[in-house]
Order: sequence, then C-alpha cells, then structure tokens
Amino acid sequence: MITLIKNIFTGVDNKTFDLGRLLWAKMAIVYSAVTAYHVYKTGNFEYQNWAIGAGAILAAGGGSLALKAATEPKSSNSTVTVSKPTN
Repeated sequence: MITLIKNIFTGVDNKTFDLGRLLWAKMAIVYSAVTAYHVYKTGNFEYQNWAIGAGAILAAGGGSLALKAATEPKSSNSTVTVSKPTN
C-alpha cells in the first residue's frame, strides 16, 4: 500500500515527489471535508454545484500536470521503442 501511495505522488521516475500531485490531492480532500462540514451544519447539499466545483478541481489538477509534463524527471528504468508499421 505504501508503494502505491508513493507511486501516486511521485513523477515518472517514482522517486521524486511531485508538489503538483500533492497539492491536487490536498485540495480534493479539503473540498470534501468542507462539503461534509457544510452539510453537517446546514443540512443542505446541492449536487450540481458540488459537481461543478469537483470538476473544476479535477480539471485544474490535470491541466497543471499536463503543463509541467516537460519538467518531469526522466525515468532511468523505462525505455520506449517505436517501430514503423509495415504495410
């Protein structure tokens, strides 16, 4: 389980922790906690508004990972080979 969590929060080399992934997870947890607190205090929950907010957090996190993909440390143990298809 620890290996899975480490792999989720590290870059492609599975060694370097990625601040973007950590912040993305933190925001998702805080968003859920604030939602739970709001529902506890008010008894009110608006599904559409919650889904829009959750979608914005997911899209922003995915976008930030895509924007910084070029800065990821290179993996030393993975090689990719591409061959031309033959017709």
